[in-house]
Amino acid sequence: MELENTNSKRLSEHTKSISSEQNDPWAVSLDLKETTTWKELSTTKRTKLLVSIFVKTVVLLVFVYFFICALGFLTDAFQLLGGEANAKIFKENEVLSNPVAGLMIGILATALIQSSSTTISIVIALAGSKTIPVRDTIPMIMGSNIGTTVTNTIVSLAQAGSREEFRKAFGGATIHDVFNWMCVIVLLPIEVISGYLFHLTKAIVDSLDISGSSKTKRDLLKTITKPFIRLFVQIDKTALKCKAIHVNGTSRTVLKRWCGKVWTSSNADPCFPKNVTGDRRCKNLFALSDLNDEEAGLILTIAALLLIVLCLFVVVKLLNSLFKGTMASIVKRFINADFPGKFGWLTGYVAILIGAGMTMIIQSSSVFTSTLTPLVGVGIVSMERMFPLTIGANIGTTVTGILAALAVSESQVHLTLQVALCHLFFNLSGTVLFYPIPFLRKIPIYLAKSLGNSTAQYRWFAIVYLVGMFFLLPAAFFALSQAGPVVFKAVGIPFLTVLVIVILVNLLQVKAPQCLPKQLRTWNFLPSWLHSLEPYDRVISKIMCMKCCRNQGHKDDFKI
Repeated sequence: MELENTNSKRLSEHTKSISSEQNDPWAVSLDLKETTTWKELSTTKRTKLLVSIFVKTVVLLVFVYFFICALGFLTDAFQLLGGEANAKIFKENEVLSNPVAGLMIGILATALIQSSSTTISIVIALAGSKTIPVRDTIPMIMGSNIGTTVTNTIVSLAQAGSREEFRKAFGGATIHDVFNWMCVIVLLPIEVISGYLFHLTKAIVDSLDISGSSKTKRDLLKTITKPFIRLFVQIDKTALKCKAIHVNGTSRTVLKRWCGKVWTSSNADPCFPKNVTGDRRCKNLFALSDLNDEEAGLILTIAALLLIVLCLFVVVKLLNSLFKGTMASIVKRFINADFPGKFGWLTGYVAILIGAGMTMIIQSSSVFTSTLTPLVGVGIVSMERMFPLTIGANIGTTVTGILAALAVSESQVHLTLQVALCHLFFNLSGTVLFYPIPFLRKIPIYLAKSLGNSTAQYRWFAIVYLVGMFFLLPAAFFALSQAGPVVFKAVGIPFLTVLVIVILVNLLQVKAPQCLPKQLRTWNFLPSWLHSLEPYDRVISKIMCMKCCRNQGHKDDFKI
């Protein structure tokens, strides 16, 4: 009788879970298809179950390791491909004095090399060498926050095979983009008008005794993954900084071919070596080849993307296998549960601290959030939990910049530390601005879910978003900023005004339609191509159909 009551209770929970998921595709389902409890299993079945869980967990950890290594390969590949391009971007000192241009350069540079830590390190080096004033680096730092989220979006594409998983994975990935864009839209104008980040960090640096800078930099994640990555490729970080700082570039290549070098030069500048003594080839695959930076970067990019797709495919399958039935219920409830009673409001803040702590340990926000993205896709982590973890990752990643800022000469440390603190206080300002107020907290979650819904219905939208948001839009705004202040204001101000109005109306249409005039409660009064992706989908479908028909015709001709 007691067993029947237990099973009926589970069945009712399962029914509620299914109905909830059907009504809300974003709901984290507690799928309790297995009704057998641990006590009901025989000793043999328990042993088999434990062995199966252990083996799957070991395989899962192995593929997670290779996934993180693949992200490292991708970062190195983009540094090889984008080294020269980024150098040209950072050398435009007059351009960088325009805050919008600086912001877009930060986005483009970080999207190209897929590492905000590298971008911040280059910016810190530029500030330390007095190539760029500290105030001009602040928009670039804001842009690097946006550019680093491209990794999450790329990772989410691996789950495009399942419509529902892709919906959640893409939403979980883009919540980082949306939050960072919201912070920039609000805080960049405030910084331009008041300079609050510049003055606040300058006051802090002036009050500190930083004469003895520490050169100790610990990186747990790279300690684990570097031995494997170095079997294939090594990047010369000094070459990247030299290309950015010196107008005439450097003779050093981004691909590190020689280890144990002793650089000698007439002016003691490692960027312009006169000759090299004590050379030995680095023990990695690309160092033994005669490929240039671009060729090596292209090959490495393809290999890294293939490895990411393979690892995510295996990881998602293993997660679906491990987290099912009663175990899924326990894990999902633990991850997404709130503290009981009056302490429920603290849950999100604890998640922020966890996200910051984990990112401080591995020193990579993109790796941390990219690891969470497939978990959101398979329904283990909810969007409401992903958001504070992402905010924490934003804060935690600033530690890398602070460590890099301290590892310089005493004459430069006051400049480099100020740049690093600007990054920290920008992320803290965004957190204080948007997270404590429940209504504002829901905006990035709603927008990310909207993007996920669009992607689930039109999968090509993910590619359009990726290319448009991280490359075309920044490039367009950068071009406008170079056309002069009049042209930029004439185009930029109306664009931003319309964007803000559309977002607010969309929110009111969902949350409080009664507050809007009847005509504005839907967008149906506009032409379909202005409020729906359906017309574009028809065009793309026709193009794809024509290609398929041509390919089929060629096959038929071959058969004949």
